[in-house]
Amino acid sequence: MEIIEKIISKNGLVFAFLFVGIIMLFSFWISKKLLRNKIPGVAIAILIGLALAFTGDKKGMADIPIFAGMAILGGSMFRDFAVVATAMSADISKIKQAGLAGIISLLIGVTVTFFIGAIIAYFMGYTDAVSMATIAAGAGTYIVGPVTGTALGASSDVIAISVATGVVKTIFTTIATPLIAKRIKLDNPHAAVVFGGLIGTTSGVVAGLAATDEKLVPYGALTATFYTGIGCLLCPSVFYLILKFLGF
Repeated sequence: MEIIEKIISKNGLVFAFLFVGIIMLFSFWISKKLLRNKIPGVAIAILIGLALAFTGDKKGMADIPIFAGMAILGGSMFRDFAVVATAMSADISKIKQAGLAGIISLLIGVTVTFFIGAIIAYFMGYTDAVSMATIAAGAGTYIVGPVTGTALGASSDVIAISVATGVVKTIFTTIATPLIAKRIKLDNPHAAVVFGGLIGTTSGVVAGLAATDEKLVPYGALTATFYTGIGCLLCPSVFYLILKFLGF
């Protein structure tokens, strides 16, 4: 056992990839054998990952020495690399076909989500503009929330709520996308571009489209990534000032 622990400790990132692979294999087995594909394997994997995140202290599983490589694998560097690598496989000609629709979907998606999130925050008892903007930004994605909260000086509790809001949205998007794909005709690149712009959460959109049709993933990921960028620009500035103008 000591020899195995030394090997793993020296190859923490490799072991992290292996461990995640085992979780994915197990998740897809549950989805196929026990749930008859009613819930996609990626959604189950996300739920397992969230559960395991509470096993440690500050860094989740990465606090356990044998799983230290998970801190690198789960960090922002690999996340951003995965998003960029996914979007690189998109067909430019098909993206151009959905150009105007993609732009409109982005603006509608960011705006509508923010103000719905602000209304929810208000009824939760957060009536100041800073808290409302932070939680509303988290309703967009769990990345935009902390960025907005940090820029506006929100409390750590409010930022945590914004992250939790974004995570719930990601899980819901992951699970719901393959279930409603046929009903909303999410079966072509044009629809995937618009879908990514409207929903925005890159992790949820990518996972949901992967469970629906992996060929659609690059198109949804592209606009979902832009959604995050636009949200980081608008939420702590224009949208926050609108809330202030409305008297919050």
